[in-house]
Amino acid sequence: MGIVSSQSFKNLITTYLGFGIGALNTLVLYVHFFKDEYYGLVGFLLSSATLAMPFIAVGAQNTLIKFYSIYSGRNQDVFLSFMLLLPLLVLIPSSILIGIFYDELVTFLASKNEIVRPYVFLIGIIAFAMAYFEIAYAYSKAQLRSVFGNIMNEVFHRLGVMILLLFFALKIITTQDFLYGVGVVYMLRMGIMMGYAFYLKKPRLRLAIPYEWVAILKYSVLIIIAGSVAVMILEIDMFMLGKLVPIENVAYYSVGIYIAAVIAVPARAMHQIMYPLTANYLNERRFLELKDLYKKSSLTLYIISGLLLLLIVCNIKSLYLILDPAYSKGLYVVLLISLAKLVDNILGNNNAILYNSDYYRLVLVLGVFLVVVAVALNLIFIPKLGINGAAIATFIASVGYAFAKIVVVFKKFKMHPFTRETLYTTFLLVLLGLAFYFWDFTINPLLAIALKSLIISFSYLSVVYVFKLSPEIYKWINDYILKRKSRFE
Repeated sequence: MGIVSSQSFKNLITTYLGFGIGALNTLVLYVHFFKDEYYGLVGFLLSSATLAMPFIAVGAQNTLIKFYSIYSGRNQDVFLSFMLLLPLLVLIPSSILIGIFYDELVTFLASKNEIVRPYVFLIGIIAFAMAYFEIAYAYSKAQLRSVFGNIMNEVFHRLGVMILLLFFALKIITTQDFLYGVGVVYMLRMGIMMGYAFYLKKPRLRLAIPYEWVAILKYSVLIIIAGSVAVMILEIDMFMLGKLVPIENVAYYSVGIYIAAVIAVPARAMHQIMYPLTANYLNERRFLELKDLYKKSSLTLYIISGLLLLLIVCNIKSLYLILDPAYSKGLYVVLLISLAKLVDNILGNNNAILYNSDYYRLVLVLGVFLVVVAVALNLIFIPKLGINGAAIATFIASVGYAFAKIVVVFKKFKMHPFTRETLYTTFLLVLLGLAFYFWDFTINPLLAIALKSLIISFSYLSVVYVFKLSPEIYKWINDYILKRKSRFE
């Protein structure tokens, strides 16, 4: 866990920096300076682009990580060239097809909200930028260098959007300028990431077919669907809200989702380095080390994300007192999606195990089934319950998908992520949650959040430290808070 702990900690810092900027954007600038319908439009465009991205990338980002360590020398250059050009084989004919049926596509996307119509083309631009950013990011992760990419992934575009929002607030740019500017920010991010990746190891473009090309194409085609499944379970709710109800509801839902998404930050930070490390363990058949990584990553993420869940759930009523009253409609969205994110963190490096093994086909079948379920549930619940219906559908689909993946890894690798400490942590979360949720300070909401967060954090981390629930967190507290040497070293 040495390299994982080192780079994960750096990634965690940069990821939270990005989330801090994003929180300023989401909870302050958008809410106070953007009309609800335009905020909803931004969320709809970005969700649509995110849904399209896996199809444009053709799974190249996952394929690159899985097969990169197999090749060396000239064969590695051939493989990398193939990965860079593969998306174009799909993108070019798809662009021609979309150009022919563009009017029909625009009519479909703008059927409920006419405000979408002038900006549909931005979905394609942003999706393209996202796709090639992910490929360049995967190349840098294959070199076990994830920190700069994580800065670009978590900080750059949020900082760019913040600058655009400030320009908008100062009336330097119009709403249309802002929306076009978002597309420019994502294109810049892609260009900088590609430049960095090629700086790490300059590729030599060789137009040839790599050996193992049949396995590569088969994996890429299937991972398109598998990757799309993961994205669709997360993003289909906002897309369907934009299709089924007035678009300002996407704004209320976006705020709720963003608050809950804080819980996913530790996993996102750790996954940047765990994916290539897990791929190496699988390629070298080092299953004992893989099992150890599985349990440690699960427990560490569960403990960290559990604290974040407590802080969000126990402070959510005070937080909504600060925001525009209209956004309090997202209260139950926050609670349900927060629980779903917590369950997802229990998986540890489960996704990395499945996507880099021979059993990714099973994930594909499970994922397609659960996406169908998610779409059906959204169609049932959104017209009746609005954004709460979308949250219920997402919760059921996400939790079902998570437990299905745990079962697959257990059946195929005879390993699971749970330990006695997992159970102890669950008891701790329930106990502190019941103790602090119903206890509110009758003072300024910001002060109430700060004071309650301090008390919860101290209580939680004290128990985790005293009972040594996680060696990694025990060592981290010793190294960075108590400044003393840990006996786990």
